[in-house]
Amino acid sequence: MLPWFYSALGLLMLVLAGDLLVKGAVNLSLRLGVPALIVSLTVVAFGTSAPELLVAIKATLNDAPGIALGNVVGSNIANILLVLGIPALLATLHTSECDTRKSFLLMIGASVLFIGISAQGVIGFGSGLILLGALALILGENIWEARCHRRSGQPDEMDEIEEADPDMPFWRIGFYLVLGLVGLPMGASLLVDSASEIASAYGVSDTVIGLTLVAVGTSLPELATTVMAALRRQADVALGNVIGSNMFNLLAIIGVAAMFGPIRVDPEFLDFDLWVMLGSALLIVPFVFFRRDITWPWGLALTVLYLGYVATLLF
Repeated sequence: MLPWFYSALGLLMLVLAGDLLVKGAVNLSLRLGVPALIVSLTVVAFGTSAPELLVAIKATLNDAPGIALGNVVGSNIANILLVLGIPALLATLHTSECDTRKSFLLMIGASVLFIGISAQGVIGFGSGLILLGALALILGENIWEARCHRRSGQPDEMDEIEEADPDMPFWRIGFYLVLGLVGLPMGASLLVDSASEIASAYGVSDTVIGLTLVAVGTSLPELATTVMAALRRQADVALGNVIGSNMFNLLAIIGVAAMFGPIRVDPEFLDFDLWVMLGSALLIVPFVFFRRDITWPWGLALTVLYLGYVATLLF
């Protein structure tokens, strides 16, 4: 039972440390005069992906590529089927009111690029640079567009960033940063090591553990955010959170992890899981392009599909 306990403890540390790091980094950036729109597009985006990033780096250094890739691919599948499915069971996601077509197409493009790179069998340093280059282009375009939008008369409000607190003292900012920077690697180490032990004990591969236990665990923050967005009728936040997280997972996390060593791609990914990831992404086409709301029947269908996918992996 100890590996399961350490896995849960590692996940808890990752979630809490990631949240503290985001709060500290956001408020430090704003105190240093970085515009709120830049903070929201960079600091918040990278900070909320910190748990997945540390897990991927640790798994790469431990020569456990199945956990590194499984965490990212499994998280992307869970983000579409589970993170959108469960909130829709609680409250309708009014996606007909928001326009995420451009972001969706970028996510599909990132998915196709990632599949093409994975088809080589190894994601090395050069491939990592390609992924990070694509991310830089997307971020640069988003920042340029946001700045143009602001010049048209839209204010650069700190209130738009949930973690912003203009009255937070510097000592608390430093405290949050230290706890986040210390807790993230500790949580990642606990989770990766215990997940590998669980895989060995139950006779399953690191890949399956990465696609299920680790992926769902690191997707919990996105699930919590989307549930609250559904209850507050903020469908743009819910859908934008999922699409943005999926792009960062593919481009930033694996791109950075590849800087620490080559990541071998298990043939199972190319035969099945990567296509499930792409197919899951295409399932939200009706909500993105045809302005349909994600009602409870859709939520039930997405959730059942995810449970079916997990059952296929385990049995």
